[in-house]
Amino acid sequence: MDGIRVDVAVIGAGISGLSAACLLKKSGLSVAVLEAQDRVGGRTFTVRHPTHGWVDVGGAYIGPTQNRVFRLIKELGLQVYKINEQYRSVLYINGSWSAFRGTTPPMKNPFSYLDINHLIRTIDKMAEQVPIRAPWKAAKAKEWDSITVQEFIDSICWIGEVKQQMKIFVEALFSCEAHELSLLYFLQYIHSGQTFNRVSTIADGAQEKKVIGGTQQMSERMSDWLGADVHLKSPVTSVTQDDAGAIVYTADGKVVKCKYVISAMPLPLLSTVRFTPPLPGLKAQLIQRVPMGSVIKANMFYSTPFWRELDLTGIALSDTGPSAVCFDDTKPDGSHPSIMAFILADKCRSYGQLTKDERKQKLCEQFADVFRCKKFLEPVGYVEKNWMEDEYSRGCYSVTPPPGVLTEYGREIRKPHHRVYFAGTETATEWMGYMDGAIQAGERAAREVLFAEGKIKESEIMQDEPESEDYPARPLTRSWVEQNMPSVTAVVVSAVLVGCVGVVAAILKMLSF
Repeated sequence: MDGIRVDVAVIGAGISGLSAACLLKKSGLSVAVLEAQDRVGGRTFTVRHPTHGWVDVGGAYIGPTQNRVFRLIKELGLQVYKINEQYRSVLYINGSWSAFRGTTPPMKNPFSYLDINHLIRTIDKMAEQVPIRAPWKAAKAKEWDSITVQEFIDSICWIGEVKQQMKIFVEALFSCEAHELSLLYFLQYIHSGQTFNRVSTIADGAQEKKVIGGTQQMSERMSDWLGADVHLKSPVTSVTQDDAGAIVYTADGKVVKCKYVISAMPLPLLSTVRFTPPLPGLKAQLIQRVPMGSVIKANMFYSTPFWRELDLTGIALSDTGPSAVCFDDTKPDGSHPSIMAFILADKCRSYGQLTKDERKQKLCEQFADVFRCKKFLEPVGYVEKNWMEDEYSRGCYSVTPPPGVLTEYGREIRKPHHRVYFAGTETATEWMGYMDGAIQAGERAAREVLFAEGKIKESEIMQDEPESEDYPARPLTRSWVEQNMPSVTAVVVSAVLVGCVGVVAAILKMLSF
């Protein structure tokens, strides 16, 4: 067996684990990063294709207020580019097709604008009431954690096309169905990314930019700096600990003796590791109740970006075919024209049973239908990643807690287990589920170790990140009209009241004769 002695063993060489390891090493502690796969990056994975160049088949998008990831990108000497929004996007729902510019799609029913505005306004107001570090402390935590997002949508929305758009939004954001997700978790997630619009939009939102060359470079460059401290093909099988320290065992025979352990694995994978003493009962129950999302990320390549000649961005929201959301993924220099598609939630579980070639054909047919152009039936290449089949992720992008989990078990999510500390984007309090959240969580776990070592004060564990000087965020403010526009409910109630007044007036007039 290979014997390694360090201050801290880090389980997982994704962005979170490597961020923790780098901070610890810069602070003077020795580390060993144990990665199960033959690569670093975790849920960021950049395929270097011989024909189609670099392709991000995992986490890819970043945007304003994600200041930690911008800081890391700058430190590592990487560059970013903006997603193309120059042309028209497509909305294809319930058989109704429309192409539009900007962020607000046209809707057939004029009441839809009232409905969606009221929905977004209500979500933001509710999200503000959820403490991002302790959502179970919200005044209405029990109430909101007892229902699904779908139940909430059905209770507040009147118009079918608004409900359908919201369904697509939830699928795209969480890679699960709205009926599978706790409303409290949904609100915490929105709050962790500031507002609904910040999380959901491209310009000034979470999908605004990508990294030139792919996001896996962040992990690769951190790993290069750590050098021999990173051990690939070393899945951790057990962790034992006592008052003197901890020992981590791997399937390939490594024995790492250390003072502390940081786990940066996805929460559900903790069940694959034997802990001695065992994880507390509530922690063990938590990891059984937080499934990962279901997503296949696919890139279809074409000889030219011909959709731009049709004044189309390549962005579409659709309720027909495999993909709910797709983006133009052509390289910033115009090379390797591509449409990237997310196959999500129920559709992922359904289309995941087809062969790769069958999925490719279904996507081509959907693109031809949604973008109204037969050229989409003639791709020159196809690259996909089914994250449900990834042994050491078991899904993407993050966990999808159903009702009841946060209020009963949420307190365990970051709570250390003796000498074991927990990182990973699921444990973040800002931009949870994103790469920025992964960095925050990794650095927070590292500072927990530094506090245990007496190197920093407890008040220094959680730290705010200064705004990026290179990519400052533009404030997203709601207009007076958006703030004061009535809901459909208010309009209906007013109409009923007006109608009642009219009836009473008519009766009084009749009685006066």
